Amino acid sequence: MEPHFLVVTYAAQGHVNPALQLCRRLARVAGARVTFSTSISGHRRMFPSSADQEVDDGVVCYVPYSDGFDGGFDRETGDRDEFRLRVKSVGTRTLAAIVRSLQERGRPVTCIIQTLLLPWVVDVARDHGIPSAHYWIQPATVFAMYYHYFHGYDGLIASHGHDPQFEVSLPGLPPVKICDLPSFLGITRPDDPYAAVIDMFRETFDVLDREEASSTARVLVNTFEELEGDALAAGAGQVKLIPIGPMLPSPLRLEGTKEAKGMASAGADLFKPDEKNYMEWLDSKPEKSVVYVSFGSLAVMKKRQAEEILRWLKESRKPYLWVVRKENRGELGDKLEEEGEGGMVVEWCSQVRVLSHPAVGCFVTHCGWNSTVESMVCGVPVVAVPQWSDQVTNAMLAELWGMGVRGDLDGEGILQGAELCRCLETAMGEGERGKEVRKRAEMWKEKAREAVGEGGSSDRNLRAFVEEIASLK
Repeated sequence: MEPHFLVVTYAAQGHVNPALQLCRRLARVAGARVTFSTSISGHRRMFPSSADQEVDDGVVCYVPYSDGFDGGFDRETGDRDEFRLRVKSVGTRTLAAIVRSLQERGRPVTCIIQTLLLPWVVDVARDHGIPSAHYWIQPATVFAMYYHYFHGYDGLIASHGHDPQFEVSLPGLPPVKICDLPSFLGITRPDDPYAAVIDMFRETFDVLDREEASSTARVLVNTFEELEGDALAAGAGQVKLIPIGPMLPSPLRLEGTKEAKGMASAGADLFKPDEKNYMEWLDSKPEKSVVYVSFGSLAVMKKRQAEEILRWLKESRKPYLWVVRKENRGELGDKLEEEGEGGMVVEWCSQVRVLSHPAVGCFVTHCGWNSTVESMVCGVPVVAVPQWSDQVTNAMLAELWGMGVRGDLDGEGILQGAELCRCLETAMGEGERGKEVRKRAEMWKEKAREAVGEGGSSDRNLRAFVEEIASLK
């Protein structure tokens, strides 16, 4: 019987993308049957014409579960503790029903894989006697930071939270400043709006501790050995970290294949792509001349930050493609269009297609991990403007790896226009550092593609994982 992987993910764009790419990689590498499951609210956004029905694109089957918030959850006004508890209660029940239904239909699940913030999925797998694995969609460095935080270093980090420049020494990692740790590690008050998030991370590592004791802890990581070899070996007890990334589509490798056709109809975007002809616009621009600006799917841009970017747009003669979602435009909407002579402003776009276009010369990014590795695979230098979560660590890593420049934010967390100009000149200019940044970006591009290519380190690791799961029958 062919293996059948059930991949369960949180309904956020930064979780959906790497989860779907894992699904497609499993189907291609292992010839496996793969079912993708996210919450009903996320499924509706991916497939607005399919209601809550199962969808099959020929490569992946999509079956939604209910998390108790089928109409979505308001992150600004909703009670996060209530959200966490209801998701666990309702999600456990409805995902279990999916597992039973697949069994009854002759499609038994042989392994369940879950992304971040869904530790309860492991209980569903255990209750049905199904092997499971965690899928860590952030860098291995961040995994090690969380691991050590929950294994004795929380007090040290909390006691120095007032000093962002204080350096913490964690086992196996170079000293890191407090300000470069994932922002959730700075949460100390139970009434913090994001206290529920750190609680979900704590639950995840509690689950890993239990699995570690029984030697069943498996963590797939969206990274590769050549990039984070030290962090992968940085000490996580007996937890087995398996680097399988970067988990991204390669347009050149997939062109014309069944998998590429599946990607075209997969509905991976939770946001409606802009109908502007941005790819044709890029075609009209010189090589490596365009600045691509996007701060991801969750960040809400501060009004002053948008104004600072607009100020740079007035002063710069570089063509730009800027992604600004409708809810972020506010009173700046008309100004955005007014400033559009030198570039284009879109609500959403296919980021990998944009970054792989030869006209793009730099990416001004919030440094979410997906955006960071997408830049890497496409060989595009970054200007890092991190906001929260793992982004601050990713920005530190991007600069450490030499693939970009980190912007210095002011006291309000704003990247001022003059600083943005400095960073862009550094990354795109003809100075020695700019040349070195572009050289390093190209080097990481080659190493990343080698890792996921046939026989590469990540390709071998994923195949070995599939073989291990198959041996557990």
